[in-house]
Amino acid sequence: MIPKNRHLAINHVALEFLLLNFSLLAVLFFRLPGMLGTHPHQPFIGDFMWLVLIFNLSWGLIIFLNGDLDLYLNFEFRKRMRYVVLNTFFFVGMTYTLGLVFNIEYILQTNFLIPIFLFLFINLFLFEYYGRRRRNVTLARALVVGKGNEWNELSGISRKIRRRGYDIVGFLDNEQHRDGNAEGIEVLGKVDDLTRILGNSEIDEIFVTVSSLREEEVRETIEVADYYGIRVNLLPGAPGFLGEKARPSYLGEKARPSYLEGLPVIRVRQTPLDKLHCFLLKKIFDFAFALAVLIMLAPVFLVIAALIYLDNKGPIFYKPVRKGEAGGSFHCYKFRTMSVCDDPVNGTKSTVKNDPRITRVGKYLRKYDLDELPQFINVLKGDMSVVGPRPHRVFLEQDFRKVVNDYMVRHYVKPGVTGWAQVNGWRGPTVTNEQKRQRIKHDLWYIENWSFWLDIKIVFLTVFSKKTRKNAF
Repeated sequence: MIPKNRHLAINHVALEFLLLNFSLLAVLFFRLPGMLGTHPHQPFIGDFMWLVLIFNLSWGLIIFLNGDLDLYLNFEFRKRMRYVVLNTFFFVGMTYTLGLVFNIEYILQTNFLIPIFLFLFINLFLFEYYGRRRRNVTLARALVVGKGNEWNELSGISRKIRRRGYDIVGFLDNEQHRDGNAEGIEVLGKVDDLTRILGNSEIDEIFVTVSSLREEEVRETIEVADYYGIRVNLLPGAPGFLGEKARPSYLGEKARPSYLEGLPVIRVRQTPLDKLHCFLLKKIFDFAFALAVLIMLAPVFLVIAALIYLDNKGPIFYKPVRKGEAGGSFHCYKFRTMSVCDDPVNGTKSTVKNDPRITRVGKYLRKYDLDELPQFINVLKGDMSVVGPRPHRVFLEQDFRKVVNDYMVRHYVKPGVTGWAQVNGWRGPTVTNEQKRQRIKHDLWYIENWSFWLDIKIVFLTVFSKKTRKNAF
C-alpha cells in the first residue's frame, strides 16, 4: 500500500467513526422512546455513554477483522452495498452481545437498531457521493509496461485503475513506440527505456501486462523497479498463472492475486503491512509506546540534556537528515554525542571506533543507545516507527544500491528506532559488502514477515540482548 492510498484509507476509517457517533447524537437529540432514563442527566452518565463505548468498540472490531482496503479505495456502489449489508449483521450481533454482557437496557430493546441503520444508511450514500467527487483526483502516478492493445483488451482496466485514484502517465511498448493507444495515453518509449523513465519521472507504481512480454523482460522490469523502490503489479491475463507448474521463477512463494473488480492483479512484493488492520495495529502501538516512553523518561531526558551541556557546551540535539518511507527525507532527532558534528544534510564522515570527536558523555550515551531516545519524537510525528529498518544517511543510499539491487524496497515501510538487523548484530560499520548485504537482508526479511509479536520480540531484544550492542561505539 503506497503512503498516499494508506492515508486515504485511514481518513475514510476516521470518517466512518465520525458518522457512527453523529448517528448516536442524532438519536439522543430526538430522544427516541426507551433511549433515555427518567433522570435528565442519565444519558450522559449512564445509557448514552455505554452506547457510545459499545457502538465504537463493535465497529472497531469489524474494521479490524473485516476491514478491506479495497473498499476504501474503490467506490464501486454495488460492492460497497454488499459490504454494508454484511457488516450490518456483524455489527448487530456484536452490539447485542456486548449489551447482554454489560446489561445495557436500551440495547436489549429493538429500537437500538435505529442508530445502527441510520449510521449505515448515511455511510453508504455519503461515500457514494464522496466517491463521485473524488474520481478525478490524482493520488498516485502509474506507468504501464507492455503492449497498449493488450491493456485495452482487459475489460475496463483503465477506468478501474483511475477509480482507485491512479493517473496513468503513459505506456512503455516495444511495438507502438511514440504512437499512443486507443485511449489516447502517450507511449513514452520502449520497455528498455524503463531505467531512463524512472530516473527522470515521478512514478508511484508500475502495472505490467505479462502476456505481452517475455519472461526476461518481466524479470528485468521487476529488478529495475526494485532498484528505484517502486511497486510492481502484474496483470497476468491467464487463470493458471500462479499454479504450481505455471508459476514463473521471478515470483516468490508468497505472491497471491488481489482483485480489481474481478480482474486478478498480482503485487510482486506483498507485505503484511499492506493490510489495513495490520497497519492500524502498528500505528496504534507506535503512538502508545512512543508516548509512554517520552512521558516516563522525561526526567532522564532532562538529566542527559544537562550532562551534554555541562560536558561540551553547544546544542543538546543533533538533527541529521535521513531517508524515510517512500524515499522521503526528515530530520532525525538524536542527543548530541560529538564535539564536532558532521553536516546534518550532506555529511559523509561515518563514526569509527575510538572516534576523537565523541565527547565523554557521548561515549556512554552511544554505548547504551541513550542517544537514540529522542527518535521517539519522530515516531509521534509520524516520520518513524518503533520497529523498522534503521534510517540511513542520504549519501549511503547510492553506496548501498551499488551492492544490493533491492535496497530501496526497505523504504516500503517507515524506518525504526530499532530493527531486526540491529538485534541480530548487524549494526555499526558498513565497510564490507557482506555487512551491507546482511543488514539489508535482515531488513527485507522483517518487511516481508512482519507481525505484531515480532515487533514485541525486537523491542525485548533491543533492551536485553547483548548482541544488540555488539558493535556499538
